[in-house]
Amino acid sequence: MNNDPFPVISPPNESEQNSDVQAVLLAAGMSSRFGEKNKLVQSINGGLVIRQAAKTLLAADLSTTVVLGHDADRIREVLSDLSVSFRVNNEYETGQGTSVKIGTQTAVQSEADAVIIALGDMPNVSVSSVQALIATYECHSRSALASAYMGQRGNPVLFDRKHFDSLTEQQGDTGGRSILFETGDTALVETDDPGVVYDINTPSDIIG
Repeated sequence: MNNDPFPVISPPNESEQNSDVQAVLLAAGMSSRFGEKNKLVQSINGGLVIRQAAKTLLAADLSTTVVLGHDADRIREVLSDLSVSFRVNNEYETGQGTSVKIGTQTAVQSEADAVIIALGDMPNVSVSSVQALIATYECHSRSALASAYMGQRGNPVLFDRKHFDSLTEQQGDTGGRSILFETGDTALVETDDPGVVYDINTPSDIIG
């Protein structure tokens, strides 16, 4: 059930990716609710959480920037064989907003049309869900899109370049959530993918 004030739309059946959409993968958090271990380097479904998240974006053919912070050297090492770039957020303890800011700056510098912001602790998002965001962006006049499962808002999210200034001004722990609610053309994209609402916060969330 959709409790947000946004319409839920289905992605088009077919679409050619003509826009320059880039990805930002947030991997700077301290995993405080997980305990002493870093949840991003725990094993799930035969791989590490952060690697699964990164490989999904790469499989969707997206230029991907990983924003590092807590445990930066370790995260960089486990992703070293993947074709991603890295940015370091030295203010990661202040909240997710600063990581969104740093990641979006890369999209601004490369003059991307839009940016997809994904979370490093969401390893089960399917490639088709990422592609659905892009296809919907290209076929509908929507500048802000969030993935959804059965009408429930999830991640990743996509923002058109018109929101880059706002994204690079983010502070605190809201990330881009406030922009979704402030934008008049936000929509949820139904993905039929439970992975878009499954994230890892505690050890009990590790399944598979």
